[in-house]
Amino acid sequence: MSPRLIELLAIMARLRAADGCPWDRQQTFASVAPYTIEEAYEVADAIERGDMADLKGELGDLLFQVVFHAQIAREAGQFDFEAVAESICDKLKRRHPHVFGDHGPLSIAEQGAAWEDIKAAERGGADPSALQGVPNALPALMRADKLSKRAARVGFDFEHAGQCADKVDEELAEVRAASRDSSGASAEIFEEIGDLLFAAVNLARKLDVDAEAALRAANAKFERRFRAMEALAAERGWEFQELNLAAQESLWQAVKRDE
Repeated sequence: MSPRLIELLAIMARLRAADGCPWDRQQTFASVAPYTIEEAYEVADAIERGDMADLKGELGDLLFQVVFHAQIAREAGQFDFEAVAESICDKLKRRHPHVFGDHGPLSIAEQGAAWEDIKAAERGGADPSALQGVPNALPALMRADKLSKRAARVGFDFEHAGQCADKVDEELAEVRAASRDSSGASAEIFEEIGDLLFAAVNLARKLDVDAEAALRAANAKFERRFRAMEALAAERGWEFQELNLAAQESLWQAVKRDE
């Protein structure tokens, strides 16, 4: 173990000691979990921005989350950081028999299929469903992608992307139909919007597009263009929020032309 990692583990133990930090001492797996998720997203954000200095710091923050959970577990006599490292080492070797075992070389596609087969065998258990083990806590868009991939692995899938696009059109029509219903259809609209989003994720999968990454990019584009609209309005001496929709749309189109 590297000296710095030993130091980090010692710092964590000190923070959790009886005379350590009161905040750190009162934390549990459940209370730390949101910070772990947040740090993972901050790692992804640094990568997306290409900020390597920030990435270094964010990876350190994420590593600290692992150390934090391991320390809580060690105090409860469940496992420690060494056991965590041992677990991932064993898993990586088990899931790469073409590297660490006697299996022959694999293509990327073959490796992906073998990986999923190994994971399915590992899950085992009493639940025979192909959907077993897809975490409920995943972001909804990401979970939709994983659920549709699992279903596709056992043959429940459209043959081509065009059929997925037709399904999106079908679900959009159902949203429109529910919206026209004046009999208090808010629950129906809610359900149909969910179906539309799931169909869109399935279409993205069929087109080999990462739906989560595509939506992040769309969010970034919208934010960039909206801020540019606000700046353009200010340059012209206008209060953006006081403009009517036609004037705001004109600014939007101007920003798009300038990109």
